[in-house]
Amino acid sequence: MLHFRFSTLLKELTEATLKRPLPACRQRSWLPARHCRFGAASVGGRAESPRLLHAAPHRPPLRAAPFATPFRSYCVKTDGAVELEEQLKKDDKASEAASEKRRNAGILPSLEDLLFYTVAEGQETITAHKFLSALKTTGLRTGDPRLKECMDTLKETLQNTPDGMTLDRQQFKKCVQSNIVLLTQAFRKKFVIPDFQSFTSHIDELYENAKNLLEGQVADYIPQLAKFSPDLWAVSLCTVDGQRHTVGDTKVPFCLQSCVKPLKYAVAVHDHGTEYVHSFIGKEPSGLRFNKLFLNDDDKPHNPMVNAGAIVCTSLIEQSTSTAEKFDYIMNYLKDMAGNEYVGFSNATFQSERESGDRNFAIGYYLKEKKCFPEGTDMTSVLDLYFQLCSIEVTCESASVMAATLANGGICPITGERVLSPEAVRNTLSLMHSCGMYDFSGQFAFHVGLPAKSGVSGGILLVVPNVMGIMCWSPPLDKLGNSVRGIQFCTDLVELFNFHNYDNLRHFAKKYDPRREGGEQRQLCIGPMDYESLQQELALSAPLWKKISPTESHQDSSTTVVYRMDNVSE
Repeated sequence: MLHFRFSTLLKELTEATLKRPLPACRQRSWLPARHCRFGAASVGGRAESPRLLHAAPHRPPLRAAPFATPFRSYCVKTDGAVELEEQLKKDDKASEAASEKRRNAGILPSLEDLLFYTVAEGQETITAHKFLSALKTTGLRTGDPRLKECMDTLKETLQNTPDGMTLDRQQFKKCVQSNIVLLTQAFRKKFVIPDFQSFTSHIDELYENAKNLLEGQVADYIPQLAKFSPDLWAVSLCTVDGQRHTVGDTKVPFCLQSCVKPLKYAVAVHDHGTEYVHSFIGKEPSGLRFNKLFLNDDDKPHNPMVNAGAIVCTSLIEQSTSTAEKFDYIMNYLKDMAGNEYVGFSNATFQSERESGDRNFAIGYYLKEKKCFPEGTDMTSVLDLYFQLCSIEVTCESASVMAATLANGGICPITGERVLSPEAVRNTLSLMHSCGMYDFSGQFAFHVGLPAKSGVSGGILLVVPNVMGIMCWSPPLDKLGNSVRGIQFCTDLVELFNFHNYDNLRHFAKKYDPRREGGEQRQLCIGPMDYESLQQELALSAPLWKKISPTESHQDSSTTVVYRMDNVSE
């Protein structure tokens, strides 16, 4: 049994970990370095953009008050700060040497060691297949951008091993060290859905139940849409931690159609703010068909989710640029929201939309007559862009990441990139909740209680705030224009899980809560590598240590705790 002061151990472990290369620094190679939409805070003289943060933001735990991490901003270094920094460097060297001595003696294992023992289950070596299979059970994909360095190192290391399959402990540590925080979270079940395999088995059952529905008709008023088979059916989900699951025809491209409306509204609010956007568009459900020539009492479209509101919203984006530049601008946003997964364009659908778009042209001229557009707007160019945006292609998989970006407060879960402001996301989800499902919006809000947007191509973009995004796609529609199988899946989902906005998360008996494991409350995700994040990283290894007995030390107001390392694979 090993006895030592916990405060001393924590100090040494903290200082030792601070000297290790930080995953946030290593992962910058795969992050996009394009346009930055937020101001930067200067830390240590270097500007850091929030779009470069690789991990999920701090989110409040389910049954606790919101957690706020203090943010420190340093603009200049004073003479005193420089002296302090030099002294800290000297102290670091001494502490690192002492910590390394303990580590070499087997007293202070690294997170890499703990992860190896957890996966290897007592063996001295581990096969790459076993590691990747275990990784898959957590919901992470080998193609996850956050794991690129880990996967590249693994591939290179295997090429230099005798059998091309087996890793010893040192080789394993070399492979995982660049992504150790994310991997430790995954294997210690600290993601938003801890038991991901069990959860996805239920998703597969719901998928099969909805697959048996044969009602509905494929939309034919746009000729290109009528070409899709009514048998196509797919569901994809992505959690706010980047856990992925797909079932069905999830790689078949289809057009977003009206599912693009909340996304471009979010872009408009992100760029111009709520007040400006809603000086042109209302916030209320219309109570009418989505393509009616009708305005509210202020001669504004009722909301951005009906055609009139979506056309006006289109006119607000990048007003001083050409139609081509506007299209590229929005496409770049959508690609960022999708984590750079598939986002394409169907020119055939665009041409078909424009040729059959008499009603939308009528709405456009009506809006022009009522002076609903910003001054100087070319209405026909706006309609062209409107048709183009409806013709943007996605797959179920890429669209689920878009939905997860909304669920994650505007940060793409698989890249860590800040795409949309919290204000834009909040407004978008509010309008999706009240207006997103055509004339079925009220019933959907009542029975499902989640923000969603449907499109006549058969898609339903569903958001479970702070948990996940889901895309359901099946072309057959009901009489209100919503996917028959998609509506059934969403309804069944909320009947099984307590995802409804007004389900009580504390007192529930008839529904499952996949956010809980064994009744335990979900812990906060690790954010960027600051001091508070480092404390959480250290806490991840705590379950591997067995606490025997705490005693109080009144001499230095610290707590002495006795630990022992019985079995690191537990």
